[in-house]
Amino acid sequence: MRPSRLDDLVGQEHLTGPNGVIRRAIQSGNIPSMILWGPPGVGKTTIANIIANEVKKPFHTLSAVSAGVKDVRDVIEKAKQSGKSILFIDEIHRFNKSQQDALLGAVEKGVITLIGATTENPSFEVNSALLSRCQVYTLKALNEEKLLELVQHALERDEELKKRSIKVVDHQALLNISGGDGRKLLNLVELIADSNKGDIVITDSLVMDTAQKHIAIYDKSGEQHYDIISAFIKSIRGSDPNAAVYYLARMVEGGEDVKFIARRMLILASEDIGNANPTALVIANNTFQAVNVIGYPEARIILSQCAIYLASSPKSNASYMAIENAISAVNETGDLPVPLAIRNAPTKLMKNLGYGKGYQYAHSYEGNFVKAEFLPDEIKDTKFYEPGNNAREEELRRYLRSLWKEKYGY
Repeated sequence: MRPSRLDDLVGQEHLTGPNGVIRRAIQSGNIPSMILWGPPGVGKTTIANIIANEVKKPFHTLSAVSAGVKDVRDVIEKAKQSGKSILFIDEIHRFNKSQQDALLGAVEKGVITLIGATTENPSFEVNSALLSRCQVYTLKALNEEKLLELVQHALERDEELKKRSIKVVDHQALLNISGGDGRKLLNLVELIADSNKGDIVITDSLVMDTAQKHIAIYDKSGEQHYDIISAFIKSIRGSDPNAAVYYLARMVEGGEDVKFIARRMLILASEDIGNANPTALVIANNTFQAVNVIGYPEARIILSQCAIYLASSPKSNASYMAIENAISAVNETGDLPVPLAIRNAPTKLMKNLGYGKGYQYAHSYEGNFVKAEFLPDEIKDTKFYEPGNNAREEELRRYLRSLWKEKYGY
């Protein structure tokens, strides 16, 4: 069902309509290197194929999930031999800096016309040198009318479907499950047709029944995206490295964004482990930095190491609860005045008003500590942080008790 002409494309009229910039480029035969940015299943790959078909140039395809620098250089060598070629890179945001840099010379010299497809903002995910050599075209999500038009095209034109009587009387479930993804929508229609023989009346109940029985794949943009990441985080929080690495594998195989996974582990390292093992935050942060440079497929190893380490670490949400308690106090008491002794006094007027007066510099006292009041008077002696029951925080508790036993009750 993938169209081979612009006139058969559903949606993206602002780019491919009579006055669209891509249609004008095809008509002139002067195709610029470009980045097609938009949500899944809205026509990025289709537009690349149509451009190649219309301008009759050699067409090469790479997936950034599995391709490396060697694959890029192989395509560039073929393009030098065969003449100007089009290179389509799906999910180009997954290319790391060295992979993107390998494209620069060939794009600049016109050896290849690059067409990159991405669901992520190219301003953040494509390096500036490559981005400056490309036009960025934004594709829009398909609305309800366009999605139903896709379904009708499939029922009328597909070689197998048009032989049968298939009518759509309800469409809400089709639209909800596909989530605006045209490719997923057509796959769902095909699944319903394959699962039900003879004539079919597509209702919401039929769609839901078929989907629940058969759709078990990972969907990185739909409901299962949230279910799997939730299971992953809860498995780490529950100290089960085996479950954690299983759900990680589900996301890796589904093509989930490495930075999304690493970002969630970075949050967890502080929220659920915290000072029970401060090194967890260091490892999670290094993991985030590493996968941003490495990308798939090798990033899966780094993600696995981090997930297993976090799952195997002692847990504490004491730091998380401390800031939650403090925020609650701020919301309840408002902007309480900071004690004068610990206010900043950069000007003479402020000093005359008593700012900083009586401040006791901790390092001037034995043990680098002096009992002083730092909270506003209205909430003095309020304890926000309660150390967790783990070896590291018990050590913190003992230290705080030696300083603040009477004040905070540690």
